[in-house]
Amino acid sequence: MKVRIFHKLLILAALSGCLFFPSCSNDVEQVNAFFQQKTGVDEAVDMESYMSQGGRMKARLRSPLMLRYQDTLPRMEFPKSLHVDFFDSTMQVQSQVDARFARYLEAQNRILLKDSVRVFNLQGDTLFCQELWWEQNAMEFHTDKPVRIHRPGMIINGVGLKAPQDFKTFTIFSITNSILRVKDAGLGTTADSTAPAAVPTNVR
Repeated sequence: MKVRIFHKLLILAALSGCLFFPSCSNDVEQVNAFFQQKTGVDEAVDMESYMSQGGRMKARLRSPLMLRYQDTLPRMEFPKSLHVDFFDSTMQVQSQVDARFARYLEAQNRILLKDSVRVFNLQGDTLFCQELWWEQNAMEFHTDKPVRIHRPGMIINGVGLKAPQDFKTFTIFSITNSILRVKDAGLGTTADSTAPAAVPTNVR
């Protein structure tokens, strides 16, 4: 049986000791029906939820579709993309995450991000990869798959990465090559200079 709940849905999902609080335009019976569903798939559309910690807003999650499975592996899936904004203490966005697919494993408090994953911060660093784990309890990202990071003036390719949730720093386990983008002062053009393993694996 599939439960379809349109508009904004109130979902209380415990993530890394925090709660996501989406806005809601449904009545109490609809919300209760969502959580009491034991088999099949629960469905929520146009979901917007917020994560708070210690009474302070930490993140906002948006997705056009969420599917909640209650079977041998309780999980939430976001098959039509996921976007997350992470806030600093002043409620300014400090990093953002996009993925075309995501799966939240409830028992493990971790999210698997897949397909055109992108993470970027205010410093202008952007991570591109096809698979990335988001560990809720540790508040960090990691992957053992190929990664590509665009930094101001540089592109870094490698395999494997670990980074805090705010993406202010990152560690690449194996750098395959880096590309320095050098601007020609006279012509105003840029030239790419490939330098294998030319940057340290721990970039701060």
